Amino acid sequence: MLKDITIGQYFPGDSVVHRLDPRIKIVLTFVLIISLFTASNFKGYGICALFVLVQLALSRVPIKYIFKGLRPLLIILFLTIFVNMFMVEGVVVYSLGPFDVTREGMVQAGRMATRLVFLVMGASLLTLTTSPIALTDGIEKLLNPFRRLGLPAHELAMMMTIALRFIPTLLDETDKIMKAQMARGADFESGNLLRRAKNLVPLLVPLFISAFRRADELALAMESRCYRGGRGRTRLKVLHMVGMDYFALALGGLVLVTTIVSRGW
Repeated sequence: MLKDITIGQYFPGDSVVHRLDPRIKIVLTFVLIISLFTASNFKGYGICALFVLVQLALSRVPIKYIFKGLRPLLIILFLTIFVNMFMVEGVVVYSLGPFDVTREGMVQAGRMATRLVFLVMGASLLTLTTSPIALTDGIEKLLNPFRRLGLPAHELAMMMTIALRFIPTLLDETDKIMKAQMARGADFESGNLLRRAKNLVPLLVPLFISAFRRADELALAMESRCYRGGRGRTRLKVLHMVGMDYFALALGGLVLVTTIVSRGW
């Protein structure tokens, strides 16, 4: 299951979405997030779903690869649906002992599940179609106007990108540690959910040691290459927006406006 997490991984390609300016892709991701939390009915969620599916089709990223990234989300989805179905008051549809399933709870559960699924899909598409270097440049360019307020745009963009890039690295490290401990008799699969969670505690110490070691190695590598932050740095590829970027930005604005308008339909 650890290898199913796709956020932070990059899928090389030459599709329309891969060639978009990273700033536009970041903005479109925020447009999707705002649209998902703005939508109040299933028409709005349908617009968001169409927006994500169009991006997925144009990106040429295998659909199985995207849906594989949703597998680790199943437990959170189940808990979200359970809590909303049984804890939201309203018209009772079905009773299960002391718990009542309400119509309003079912609607709320559907909304929350839809938001979670498409949030993960949108975030996964951003990292799958954008290289870490391009993502760093895009975040830094978007944060540049805030430099007047004292915000370290380059350093913040670098930290965010490194954090995203370390997600698959730490997951691979966790998988190796689990296999090493299973070879020595550790059991991570038997027992109830609480017991499995307790069995994962011995993973934390070697995982933290590995994370600190990798962070120290990265810091030494950056210092050995005379890294001193963003001041005076030049770039091999300068970001320039073209016609397709403006078209994608306009499409994102149309999706956001349509989602807001759909609240009154």
